[in-house]
Amino acid sequence: MFKKTISIASVLLALTVLSCKNDVLPKPGSFLRLDYPEAEYVHFENSCPFEFEMNESAIIKGEKECGFTITYPKMKATIYLTYKPVNNNIDKLLKDAQKLTYEHVIKADDILEQPYLNPEKKVYGMFYQVDGNAATNSQFYVTDSTKHFITGSVYFYAKPNFDSVMPAASYIKNDMQRLMETLKWK
Repeated sequence: MFKKTISIASVLLALTVLSCKNDVLPKPGSFLRLDYPEAEYVHFENSCPFEFEMNESAIIKGEKECGFTITYPKMKATIYLTYKPVNNNIDKLLKDAQKLTYEHVIKADDILEQPYLNPEKKVYGMFYQVDGNAATNSQFYVTDSTKHFITGSVYFYAKPNFDSVMPAASYIKNDMQRLMETLKWK
């Protein structure tokens, strides 16, 4: 009887000790927190028929025919600006700009259009925010409708994963909107 009591007590003691462990749960996935400095803007002007403000931490390089690349090395992103003169072809330029944006509809969750009108400076356009895992998150076009037409789009040098690039995409989206709002024709 004593052996039976000891073995029952041993089993109960073993169960008590083993059952007191905390359950092991996997840790949830985490993301790198990316904080960027507050943007400081500088005036950009050269011999092209327009001028604008841009983020002073970005690097601008002139391309051909008043096109530019504005590079953000820390974010691995580039804004591509393309200038085209308007020669009775405004309808074609508008269709091409809209087509470029809507080519991303396959991967995009949503495309938000934000019209931009500044009659004082004669700057009219559209800003597109592309949500989802598309190759570009923001695009725009601006024009005066008679002489000048500019398109801009941002591309990241990483696999399109909106969750990963969202902080950088938001930061650059604000820079693109600032560029649009400060653009002046010469």
